[in-house]
Amino acid sequence: MTTLLNAVRRYTETHADSAGIATTPILGLAAVRATTPSDIIHAIFQPLICLVVQGTKHVTMGTDSFVFAAGDSLIITADVPIVSQITRASIAAPYLSLVFELDLAVIAELVVEMKAEPSADLARVRVEPTDAEVADAALRLMRLLDRPASLPVLRAQLVREMHYWLLAGRHGPAIRRLGWPDSHAQRVARAVAVLRTEFARPVLVERLADVAGMSPSSFHQHFRTVTSLTPLQFQKQLRLIEARRLMLWEGASASTAAFAVGYESVPQFTREYGRMFGAPPVRDIESAREKARAVA
Repeated sequence: MTTLLNAVRRYTETHADSAGIATTPILGLAAVRATTPSDIIHAIFQPLICLVVQGTKHVTMGTDSFVFAAGDSLIITADVPIVSQITRASIAAPYLSLVFELDLAVIAELVVEMKAEPSADLARVRVEPTDAEVADAALRLMRLLDRPASLPVLRAQLVREMHYWLLAGRHGPAIRRLGWPDSHAQRVARAVAVLRTEFARPVLVERLADVAGMSPSSFHQHFRTVTSLTPLQFQKQLRLIEARRLMLWEGASASTAAFAVGYESVPQFTREYGRMFGAPPVRDIESAREKARAVA
């Protein structure tokens, strides 16, 4: 019988791009492959679960640090800044994982149907052993990719089942609050969606608060509680992460990237970039490219 490891390995060998990401026709589902340990990666992820099937990864969120390996799942239940690094991977035994973004609308429906009580669990990031039912649902999603004609018919119900087993399993308490009607997490998520779309433009906190249905002071407090950042810090990190992507993957100059993500001052961009990534833009990108050439 095909195992999840074999399914992810086979799919990534065929579909992974130069960054090791293999997207799928199932919205929110992707597989990851790496044949060498990675650099430190900064990102602000949407709520998701990452099932590692081979290799090891280290993740830091604020002062919390996690190491997870084959058989473990990383769950992220808020849009929070994450620093990660693949620490064990080789050509013979690549790092392989499956990433599944959580759908808040599906969670909200299931929370009502399951009569799940709201949880006080505020952990934004956690690592737990992968539940057998979750791994089985993930495997059936991967198998479905081999049958394109069946995707339109079965995709939605398998995605829903995956969410069900996540809610019913050990990750349930952490995920449950995402689906509680009109929760602070859901309200903040609406504002985060605006920031993700318009991060390169000035966005007034008052507008974000209105989107979230809160007063500005209440919004500021709950935004920081959910994401660990202020709205301004959140927007700044989105800008810097996108600027690094533009320089590293699209060959943009530092000034071009700075203006593209909304900075009006290149010196300010350079200072803030260095604080976040540990080196000025040009030096950081040159170092990343040298490391990529060394393992090519």
